[in-house]
Amino acid sequence: MVAQREIAARRTVALVGPSGAGKTSLAEALLWKAGAVGAPGSVDRGSTVSDWDPAEKRSLRSLNASVLHFQHNDITTHLIDTPGAPDFLGQSLPALEAVETAAVVINATTGIEPMAVRMMDWARQRERDRIVVVNRIDAQGVHLASLVADIQAAFGKECLPVNLPSQKGERVVDCFWQRKDDGPPTDFSSVEAAHRALVEQVVEVDAAFVERYLEDGDVDPAELHAPLEQALREGHLVPICFVSARTGAGVDELLALIERLLPDPTESNPPAFLDGEGEDAKPVQAVPDADRHVLAHGFKIAQDPYVGKLGVLRVHQGTITRDCQLLVGDGRRPFKVGHLFMLQGKELTEVARAVPGDLCAVAKVEELHYDAVLHDAAEDAHIHLKPLDLPTPVHGLAIEPKRRADEQRLHDILLKLASEDPCLRVEHAAGTNETVVYGLGELHLRTLLGRLTDVHNCQVDTRPPRIAYRETITAPAEGHHRHKKQTGGAGQFGEVYLRIEPLPRGAGFQFVDAVKGGAIPGNFMPAVEKGVRQALEQGVVTGHPVVDLKLTVYDGKHHTVDSKDIAFATAGRKAAIAAIKAARPCVLEPIVEVEISAPEQNMGDIAGDMASRRGQVSGTQSRADGMLTVLAQAPLAELASYQSRLNALTGGQGSYSLSFSHYEPVPPNLQAQLASQYRPKEE
Repeated sequence: MVAQREIAARRTVALVGPSGAGKTSLAEALLWKAGAVGAPGSVDRGSTVSDWDPAEKRSLRSLNASVLHFQHNDITTHLIDTPGAPDFLGQSLPALEAVETAAVVINATTGIEPMAVRMMDWARQRERDRIVVVNRIDAQGVHLASLVADIQAAFGKECLPVNLPSQKGERVVDCFWQRKDDGPPTDFSSVEAAHRALVEQVVEVDAAFVERYLEDGDVDPAELHAPLEQALREGHLVPICFVSARTGAGVDELLALIERLLPDPTESNPPAFLDGEGEDAKPVQAVPDADRHVLAHGFKIAQDPYVGKLGVLRVHQGTITRDCQLLVGDGRRPFKVGHLFMLQGKELTEVARAVPGDLCAVAKVEELHYDAVLHDAAEDAHIHLKPLDLPTPVHGLAIEPKRRADEQRLHDILLKLASEDPCLRVEHAAGTNETVVYGLGELHLRTLLGRLTDVHNCQVDTRPPRIAYRETITAPAEGHHRHKKQTGGAGQFGEVYLRIEPLPRGAGFQFVDAVKGGAIPGNFMPAVEKGVRQALEQGVVTGHPVVDLKLTVYDGKHHTVDSKDIAFATAGRKAAIAAIKAARPCVLEPIVEVEISAPEQNMGDIAGDMASRRGQVSGTQSRADGMLTVLAQAPLAELASYQSRLNALTGGQGSYSLSFSHYEPVPPNLQAQLASQYRPKEE
C-alpha cells in the first residue's frame, strides 16, 4: 500500500511548444516555487538548471530535453523541459512518451505558433493529457481574451481557462475551486462564468453528474475528481492556465493545478505497448503496480562526462532497485543496475528505487538504446512501444576529418551522437564514397558540428553531399583497342573487339563472352571483364558510373608469349571507353518521391515552387486537421536546403520526406556543365 501511495503521488509533465515561449524560464520558476532551488536561474545569464550545456548557454536556447524534478506538498513532479525548434524534434517528441501530461506553452505576445500546433496534435495522437500554459501575461499590449478565442479556434472549444489573469497580469485568480467573483476583478470574463463553463464541460462525461448539475445548478469541485480525470484522458477538457515566469504570477496556481488536477500514473491513458511484430502484434497493458514485474522504456540516451553512457528511463510497471537484474528487449544477458539516478539537469542524485511514474537513469549499459524496453521477465522479451512517428531526417551534409588518421574516431563519434538523437542518421554513400550525416535542418547539423569540435575536439571538413549521378548509353556501338607494349624483354599484347547496346532503366550491366575459335583464350576473359568494369566504374562523360548496358566481346587477338592479364584488362577498358563515346552517352540523375505536409492554403505556392525545381506534383491528399499532403517527384539535385524554402512558404508549418524513385536523363545544358567540370585521371 505504501508503494501505491507513492505512485499516486507522482506527476509527470513535459513542457513543449515553440522557441521563445519561455519553457525553460517556467521550469525555473516551478523549481523555485517548489523549493528545489534557492532562486530561479536566468536564460540570459546562462544560470538555469536545465540549459546547462555550454552550447545552450551560448545560443540562449534549449538544444536537449532536460529532466528535472521537485517535491511539493508530498507530491513528486517529474518535469521535462524540451527544445522548441523544429530541428530538435528528436529530443522533444520522445518526451511525450515519458509523461502523463503535455503542457503546451504559448507566448502571449506572439500567439499560437506552428510548433504549438504540431505539439498539441502529436500529444493528442499519442493520447496524452494536455494543458495550455499561456506565459508572459504581464507583457505590454497583450490581448488575452482574444488569445483564448484563438486557442479555442485552433484546438477546440474544449480548451477552457482554469484560472484568469488579474490586475493586468500581475496575479492570477483560480476559477475551478473558486466559484464566485469575491476576489480581485479579472482582466476578462469572470470567475463565475469560467467556473460554470468548466463544471459543465467536466460533468458531460458522467450522466449522474449531469443530472445533479441540472437539479442543483452546481457540483462541488471536490467531487469531480473522477470525471475530471476522464475528461482529461478523453481530451474532452484541455485546461488553459496563465503565468508569468518572469514575475512568478500564476506559478503557485500552476503548481496547485499539477498537484490537484493533473493525473497520476494510475489515472492516465496507458502507454501503447505491443507484443510481437507486424500484424501479429498484440496490445499489452502496462499496470502501474509496484509489485508486478518491471516494464520501463528508454526515452533518452545521453553521454555524461563522468559516468559515460546514460539511459534515461520511464518506469511504467514494477520497481527498479539498485542491484536488480534487468534485460534489454530480446537480449538474453541481463545487466545489473549498479547505480540508479534521479536527474536535475546535469546533476545526478543516487536513489534506492524507482516506482511507476518515476523518471530515472542507469549508467554504462551499452545495450541500451532509444526506445528500448527494459524488463525482468523472459516472457516480455518481444514487448515494444508503438513506434513514434518521428520526422525523417533529409537535410544532408558530407563530412570528413581534416586528418586522415581520425577517420575511425570520427565514425565512432558520429555513431555515438546519432544514438543520442533519433532524428540524426549517419550513412556511408557507396555511390559517392562519402560519409553523410542527415538531420532535420541547418541548425540541427550546425549544432552537431559544434559538438564535434567543442566536446570531442574533432576537426572536420564539410560540403553538400555529392549527387549520385550515373551515365548510360542511348544507342548501340562498337569499340576496339589493341594494346601493344615492348619493354626490352617480354612485351604486352592484347586486342579486343566488343559491341554495346542499351538496356532498360534499372537493368544494370550484362557481360557476354561471344568469342569463337580461341581468338581470346578463356583464361584472359576475366581480365577483359575486369578492364571493362573499370571503365564503367570510372565513367566517360562526367566521371560517374555507367549503367544499364549489355556488352558483348566478340573477337580479338592474342600472342602466345606477350599476352598477359594486364594487356587484356587495358585493351578491354579502352575498347569499352571508345564504344561508350560512340553510343551517344547521356547522364542520369536520381529522381526522388517527395511527400510534403503543409497547410491547405499553401498548395499553390508549393506547386509553383516544385515546378521551378523541375519537379511535378502527382497528387494531393486532404487531412482532417486542415493540412494537405502533397505528393511529387523531383530531381534530388534541386532539393538542397528545401526545408528552408518550405519554412518560408508555410511559416514553419511544412515538413517533407524523400525516397528514391528512379533515374532520368538530365537536361542537355546540365550535362554539358557536368562534362565541362570533369577532368579524367591521367593514365
